[in-house]
Amino acid sequence: MTMNTVASNKFKSGMIKLFWITVGWTAIATFQFWTVYANLVNFNCDMEGLPFTFFLKNSVRTGIMAGILGGSTVVFIWEEWLRVKNYALALFSIFWSYSLLYILISFINGIAINGRAQGYSVFDPHPWRLTIRHLISGNEANSYIFWLFVVLGTLIILQVRDKYGPGIFTAFLLGKYFRPKREERIFMFLDLRSSTSIAEKLGEELYFGFLKNVFQHATPAIINSKGEIYQYVGDEIVISWKMDNGLANANCLRCFFDIQLALRRKAGYYQEAYNVIPEFKAGLHYGYVMAGEVGVVKRDIAYSGDVLNTAARIQAKCNEMGVNILLSKFLLDRLALPPHSFEPRKIGDLSLRGKQEKVVLYTV
Repeated sequence: MTMNTVASNKFKSGMIKLFWITVGWTAIATFQFWTVYANLVNFNCDMEGLPFTFFLKNSVRTGIMAGILGGSTVVFIWEEWLRVKNYALALFSIFWSYSLLYILISFINGIAINGRAQGYSVFDPHPWRLTIRHLISGNEANSYIFWLFVVLGTLIILQVRDKYGPGIFTAFLLGKYFRPKREERIFMFLDLRSSTSIAEKLGEELYFGFLKNVFQHATPAIINSKGEIYQYVGDEIVISWKMDNGLANANCLRCFFDIQLALRRKAGYYQEAYNVIPEFKAGLHYGYVMAGEVGVVKRDIAYSGDVLNTAARIQAKCNEMGVNILLSKFLLDRLALPPHSFEPRKIGDLSLRGKQEKVVLYTV
């Protein structure tokens, strides 16, 4: 997978988020207008000069404008700040930039409303003066605070979604795993090579930063292959696929090689920052697991089954076999490998405790 493809997929994912934020914020803006207008009617306020249709259209336009401008800022700037800055600094940066953005949107919207309501062109200074006077008066304070909470709520939802992953977050919301269920999945245990010697060389603090960078650079390939990050265990990543997602276009195999490619492209950075170039080894297997929600304080979705133990043991054989990736013949037989893509090579077998049948291992 090329860097252009990764960037394209990231942009596409961002645009999907932006679309739903715009839809959601437009609905919120419309609801906000409806609530205010209904209260005015209930209290028998004088509605002359407040045409329903005009202000409804304005609310929809405001929601769309806020969704496009504010949503773009949320998806492409503020989310990144929350990833790379500490939370206090990120929230402070979000607060002042939100304030500027809110003033900009309110100013544009105010000029449009005042101009149309009083028959002035938007280029006439009169609606500009009215809008500035309105903003200075502090009448926008309630709306400012309301939309600040909308923005923070949106960011919290996106952060929670990132924590669990797109597929897992949706499953949580729908209660899919509230009761344990049996499902067939592919697992890949991805382990950093020579992690102990690297940790000794770098020291605890620098090694932690090294791991953080490695996981960050590996993540796009996992997402693009439709994988789900099940766990980070020290210097190991456990990745899972639904069968259809993992088998399609050999995604579970492509994921490993795309990660290796991404790290090689960052080799100059790692050499300069850590004097080490990271490399992974991987073991893959598939089978049935029980999946369900566990925990009370830190709720999560857990998988239980022999496939996890087998995949871990397959990965542990990489050093012995002198290869970077191993997969079981069971999984290989399910994969429809694209022509001229991978060349499987039988390399050995694995005896499982308590079972007579051995697992035949292949590398690609």
